Amino acid sequence: MATKLKKLKDQVIVITGASSGIGLVTARMAARKGAKLVLAARSEAALRQLVSEIEQEGGKATYIVADVSQPDAARTIAQKALTTFGGFDTWVNNAGVSIYGKVEETPIEDMRQLFDVNFWGLVNGSLEAAKHLKQKGGAIINVGSILSDVTAILQTIYSASKHAVKGFTDGLRMELEMDGAPVSVTLIQPAAIDTPYPVHAKNYMEREAKHAPPAYAPETVARAILHCCATHERSVVVGGGGRAFISMEQWTPALLDKFMEKSFVKQEKADYPPRPIGQNALDRPMGALEERGNYPGHTRETSYYTEVVTSKSPVLKSALALGAGLALATWLSKSRTSSNSEDAHARPSQNSSNGTYASNDHRYAQARREDLP
Repeated sequence: MATKLKKLKDQVIVITGASSGIGLVTARMAARKGAKLVLAARSEAALRQLVSEIEQEGGKATYIVADVSQPDAARTIAQKALTTFGGFDTWVNNAGVSIYGKVEETPIEDMRQLFDVNFWGLVNGSLEAAKHLKQKGGAIINVGSILSDVTAILQTIYSASKHAVKGFTDGLRMELEMDGAPVSVTLIQPAAIDTPYPVHAKNYMEREAKHAPPAYAPETVARAILHCCATHERSVVVGGGGRAFISMEQWTPALLDKFMEKSFVKQEKADYPPRPIGQNALDRPMGALEERGNYPGHTRETSYYTEVVTSKSPVLKSALALGAGLALATWLSKSRTSSNSEDAHARPSQNSSNGTYASNDHRYAQARREDLP
């Protein structure tokens, strides 16, 4: 059965993790476009404030206090949508939290809790949404990450949860397609996004967590999510810098490992001490409406790469794919030539390979300054 999605202004959209970051920006943007909203998070004060704000601007929204790590949360969210609006058309699984620090120094209990939120909360939400949408049609949008394909050093368990999200989302999509269900299932894969994500994370590092560059505005993700509410997309990577990381993982994984170990590990640490360990969203709600985080650099307000990917023009999409392929091939060719030349001059000792790493770090930094890979 063909998937027919309603126009955004005619939809009821469920958004989890709606009180901050990507969820908050998506809710505000969707309300301005005329969608009715069912907003879920753990902080009632923040949700009440958000719904009041939306209604004052002429929008329609309701909220429900829910902790997606609890098995019955998805059912109660769906029931709220049924009671208030008679159902829903799109379900956005956005709630998530992270942990920074060496995986060997992270308590297993924290890892399990993170998976309960990031993975099992998304699984329960997706299955509840599928149950309601299989007959009427609609969209399930799961917010993964570029770390669904790449592992960020010192964010190992978060990366593992997002890998699991991708595996589940792909499997659910195939099974619904096999059954002929009119449900669009999309994986959204943001790069680093300037939200409170780093300061809400549970942090076992010696310094405060922050995003490594480049970082994009949460509006870039919100636009991609709302595009997928009304247009079937298998997956969307948000941010050309993120697309470049995924390509590096596919084509030069060992080189990417070295970059993570030598440069990225420094870039994700701020130059000031961390907050007290108890101030984190893994253990408790943070309680305030916050869109942006502590990113110290220039936040990219748009991603030309993602705008082209979500464009309806097949010509633009083909041009992007060709351009990206040529750019990556050129980069790999130069990288290998340079590495071979450096290796020829640096074989005597492992210490002499530092020049190779420095050169490769420079190329990574150059690539990551560009929006397109």
